[in-house]
Amino acid sequence: MLEDFLKHIFPKVILKNNLKFGYTFCLGGVATLVYIILFITGILLLFYYEPSPDRAYNSILFIEEHVFLGKYLRNLHRLCNHIFLILIFLHILRVIVTGAYRFRSYNWVIGMILLIASIFEAYTGYLLPMDQLSLWATQTGMELIEKVPSGSFIKNLLVVDGVTGYLTILRFYTIHIIVVPIFIIILMVIHFYRIRKDRGVLPYI
Repeated sequence: MLEDFLKHIFPKVILKNNLKFGYTFCLGGVATLVYIILFITGILLLFYYEPSPDRAYNSILFIEEHVFLGKYLRNLHRLCNHIFLILIFLHILRVIVTGAYRFRSYNWVIGMILLIASIFEAYTGYLLPMDQLSLWATQTGMELIEKVPSGSFIKNLLVVDGVTGYLTILRFYTIHIIVVPIFIIILMVIHFYRIRKDRGVLPYI
């Protein structure tokens, strides 16, 4: 009773206490910053990448060898993807350890959807270079997806004409640069809005 009363009287003080580095480690904020870098580097790579089975790999080589800072941008984009996923996992671990999910159940669900969307975003981007590693990794992933319920439907939806097909890479490309990024941004906005509405990120006074 007293805690609820204090939350309404001192919401700014409570929010400030809940955002201390020792509580959050700034994992959510840093993950958002990394996602912004991912977004920007991805846009820059779009100017030279060609989503075609015949030209995708050559366009990657062109970016790395002939575009100013092209190799740096591509490696930064790839590295930020790994860092982004690690930060999300650590962020979720922090939420579990502190027990914050019990008090922020709605935001917890949004966070888990964000995790799944981020993993799927990384997976769709893995095929785009169209080298041997990406082709075999995507093929293996599709075979694993086929084993889960409704997996065959998902596989047929994504891989229309085989892993090396034109429609397949076009679908992966569209999902990677438009569909999932927009979905993630919308979820992030809702996620941060809920944090503000709940007056904090942890159940502390």
